[in-house]
Amino acid sequence: MLQNTGKLAGQTLFITGASRGIGKAIALKAAKDGANVVIAAKTAQVHPKLPGTIYTAAEEIEALGGKALPCIVDVRDEKQIGEAVERAVQKFGGIDILVNNASAINLTGTLETSMKKVDLMLGVNLRGTYLTSKLCIPHLLKSKNPHILNLSPPLNLNPIWFKNHTAYTMAKYGMSMCVLGMAEEFRGSIAVNALWPKTAIHTAAMDMIGGAEVGKQCRNVDIMSDAAYAIFGKPPSYTGNFVIDEEILKTEGIKDFDIYAVAPGNALLPDFFLDEAEALVQNMGDPVVIPVVKGSTAASGPIAETFNIIKGVLNPDIVKSTGGVYKFDLSGEHAGVWFIDMKNGGGSAGSGEPPVKADVIMTMDSADFTKMFAGKLKPTMAFMSGKLMIKGDMSLAIKMEKMMSMMKSKL
Repeated sequence: MLQNTGKLAGQTLFITGASRGIGKAIALKAAKDGANVVIAAKTAQVHPKLPGTIYTAAEEIEALGGKALPCIVDVRDEKQIGEAVERAVQKFGGIDILVNNASAINLTGTLETSMKKVDLMLGVNLRGTYLTSKLCIPHLLKSKNPHILNLSPPLNLNPIWFKNHTAYTMAKYGMSMCVLGMAEEFRGSIAVNALWPKTAIHTAAMDMIGGAEVGKQCRNVDIMSDAAYAIFGKPPSYTGNFVIDEEILKTEGIKDFDIYAVAPGNALLPDFFLDEAEALVQNMGDPVVIPVVKGSTAASGPIAETFNIIKGVLNPDIVKSTGGVYKFDLSGEHAGVWFIDMKNGGGSAGSGEPPVKADVIMTMDSADFTKMFAGKLKPTMAFMSGKLMIKGDMSLAIKMEKMMSMMKSKL
């Protein structure tokens, strides 16, 4: 891991969304140097599903030697941000680093995304980042080594990153466009950069999206806080960069990245918006070919053969551990509708609509379906690459991987 050098001692960081996750990790890293941290976040009371508040984060920061100023802030509210900025300047004398970390996510398609969700994502990600930057910049211009760091991805216009969640992509890319524009506007005065992880990062939000099992395919938040710390050590001339966490840490001499893995040795899930994620899926091997009986129909083709195997591995233990009804809407050479019931009795599977309402609907090509059930393509990887569309409970897609691992030797 990247060692602290004390370079942030006495500097003031204004971090949005710093009550938990990556934002708090960056705050704690800075606190070890003796930095001042403004915790600008909404959570003043304990959330029923998410850990931490601005006050518990402040306690952790001060326990490590930093100074904290917890501020109740909704980044969509100009008055709240303005008041937090003024409190920071009054208490600490200025602002040296702004971290735009607050973000809202909803991974649904155009027809499934309510305008309330669209407004939330655009309001927090795009408008909130722009507004917080606008109000902090006058103070950053007075700093000796000012930085704005947005937790946002490189601007990758590959349509695959838009097709399944256009609203989220637009909102997140709005943060990245702030980097593109402000870096040029304030070139020579303020370093403005973006930071994005190469792999999925394990946070409470990730658990909510993908379920607890997805954590085994993630790195922890320390890799992002170390990468941010490396960026803060750069001069103002280091600007306009879309930094990937692993890449900058390699330049800092980090060679062992297993220290950041939640479960060392497990395959890591690449994050959104990186070409490597798509390429990894494309290169995972050819689809499994199951012999087709001459004159086969949907009931006797390769998909039917796969479902016969699925029926053979279903048992009460799998049903109990999964607890979901899946509907598969398959396109391509072997198009059709199929289901797996891993919620009722000893489980069942077959062609047609499920006997009860599906908890999750998966839409994909039939060739990718056979690859997925042969262990060649993980559901999470298929989803992130655009090969799989999921409606319903995302965590059930993760749980289904357990059954797939049991089938691997049979396919």
